Amino acid sequence: MPQQVRGVIARAKGAPTELVTINIPDPGPGEAVVKISACGVCHTDLHYREGGIGDDFPYLLGHEAAGVVEAVGDGVRDLAPGDYVILNWRAVCGTCRACRRGRPWYCFATFNAEQKMTLEDGTELSPALGIGAFADKTLVHAGQCTKVDPAARPAAAGLLGCGVMAGLGAAINTGNVGRGDTVAVIGCGGVGSAAIAGARLAGASKIVAIDIDDRKLSKAKELGATDVINSSTGDPVEQLQALTGGFGADVAIEAVGRPETYRQAFYGRDLAGTVVLVGVPTPEMKLELPLLDVFGRGGALKSSWYGDCLPDRDFPMLIDLYLQGRLPLDAFVSEEIGIDGIEAAFDKMHRGDVLRSVVVW
Repeated sequence: MPQQVRGVIARAKGAPTELVTINIPDPGPGEAVVKISACGVCHTDLHYREGGIGDDFPYLLGHEAAGVVEAVGDGVRDLAPGDYVILNWRAVCGTCRACRRGRPWYCFATFNAEQKMTLEDGTELSPALGIGAFADKTLVHAGQCTKVDPAARPAAAGLLGCGVMAGLGAAINTGNVGRGDTVAVIGCGGVGSAAIAGARLAGASKIVAIDIDDRKLSKAKELGATDVINSSTGDPVEQLQALTGGFGADVAIEAVGRPETYRQAFYGRDLAGTVVLVGVPTPEMKLELPLLDVFGRGGALKSSWYGDCLPDRDFPMLIDLYLQGRLPLDAFVSEEIGIDGIEAAFDKMHRGDVLRSVVVW
C-alpha cells in the first residue's frame, strides 16, 4: 500500500519551498524505498527551485542523502531491507556506448525509478536528480543505492551523494592529481573545498586555494590548502605564478562556473597542465579564448561530471578512508537542521556562511 510521508517541494519557479504530504508507492521491479537519515542542502536544489535546470514543476527537492533501505521490488539483487546506503544519481545501465567502452562513469542512460511519487491530489512529482530526498522516505531505482559501512555518520556520508564527491572526483578522477603535483582550486565552497581535500589525499605537494571570501580560505587551509589567495586583492594568476616558481599549477580546478574564473584557471596552469571545470555555468554564459593560446599552452581542458565517479567503486572506498580518519567528511557539515529549515539554509548558502547545512531525521 502507498505510504504518506512529509516532503519539501518547489511548486513553481522562484516560489518558496513548501513542506507537504506526499504519496510513496510500493517499490516496483528494480526499485527501492529508502528511509532518509540525512540529506545535504546543495546548490543544485536551489537551481531547481529557481527554474535553472528545468520547468517540470513541482519538484521534490533533495538528493545528497544517506538512509536505510525499507523495501525493494521484484528482481532486485544485492540490496535488502536494512541496508545502509548513500543515494547516487548515476545508476549505470551497463549497455550504453559509454558503458560498453568500459567508461561507466560517463553512462548516458542512467536509471531512475519508473513510478512517480505524488501529492495528495495525485499530482506527479519530479524528484531532483531522480532522488527527491528532502522527505521522510523516497522511491528510487535500486541502482541508485550504494551500500557502505553503517558506522559512517549519515550527515557526513550523504555528502558523497553529490557535492563532496564532485569535488573529490574533480581532483582524483578527472584531474588525475598525483604525488608531488601543484594544484590550484578556484572557488572554495563545498565542491572546491572537497577538491582541496581530494588533492591532499592524492599527495599534491602544493595546493593553492583561491577565493574572495577569507572565511572560505581559512576553511580551505583546514582541509589541506598549503597557500591561499584572496583574488579580490590582486591578479590571482600573477599571485599563483609567484607561488609556483613562475610556472603555474599542474592542475587548475575551477569550482565556480564563470567565464572569468575559467580564464584564471586556463592561464594559471603550467604549460601542458590540466584545467578541470567542475563549477556549473548558466546557459547564457560564453567563453572566449585566443585559439593560439589553446594550442600553445597544450595540456588538457576537461569538464568533470559528478567527479567522474562510479558510485559502487568510489563511495565504499571513500567511506573507509573517512572511518580511518584520512578523509575529513565531518568538516563539511556546518550545521544540522530540521526539514523545516531548508529556506533558511538556502539563505546561508547565498551568504557563504556554510559549506553544508544538512537536514537530519
